[in-house]
Amino acid sequence: MELTNQQKSICQQVINVFETGSVEGDYSCISIFADGPHKTLQITYGRSQTTEYGNLQELISMYVDAGGTYSDQLQPYISQIGTTPLVDDDDFKKLLKDAGKNDPVMQQVQDDFFEKRYFLPAMTWADNNGFELPLSMLVIYDSYIHSGRIPDFLRQRFTESPPIKGGDEKTWITQYVNTRQDWLATADNPVLHPTVYRTQCFLNEIARDNWDLSLIPVKAHGIDVSG
Repeated sequence: MELTNQQKSICQQVINVFETGSVEGDYSCISIFADGPHKTLQITYGRSQTTEYGNLQELISMYVDAGGTYSDQLQPYISQIGTTPLVDDDDFKKLLKDAGKNDPVMQQVQDDFFEKRYFLPAMTWADNNGFELPLSMLVIYDSYIHSGRIPDFLRQRFTESPPIKGGDEKTWITQYVNTRQDWLATADNPVLHPTVYRTQCFLNEIARDNWDLSLIPVKAHGIDVSG
């Protein structure tokens, strides 16, 4: 899949809005949701939000290795992230906020991290399955940010094949978004219910036939995104 700089920027900025309410992304943003293992509370952090029981340890390790301003203070936490609950550790949360707000090293590390951990794997999946359209990439990238992948259980709920297997790209994406919206709206974990704003954004762009993301701005959760 080939994306222009603007198309890639739109994909990234839409996700930034979804995750932190800002087109630029809030590198210091911390949210607490009951979406950890067994619906436990966990920290989500950063420009596009990575989770305490997901990839936060990797992000902080990258930051410490980069020698950021708060590296020495954050280093002892690396072994605890994902094993010892830190949701009530105010010192840890303050360090995360301060690093994201004040240290350009953390901001660069986050840019590198979200590219490596989410955007490039989403692009690889899209390429391997024959997807070529920028709106498809936005949908796929959002799934990698929100769910870590394209969930197999959702793929089993609709009939269209991916393009690599002879399916129609626009039909697959439309069916996937509709299926994902129904799942988010009715999931056992009520934390997911309000996140249908993500899929509604995609359905709006599908309705506008904005497959190349050239019709700007894209309205993401009430915020205009132009890349």
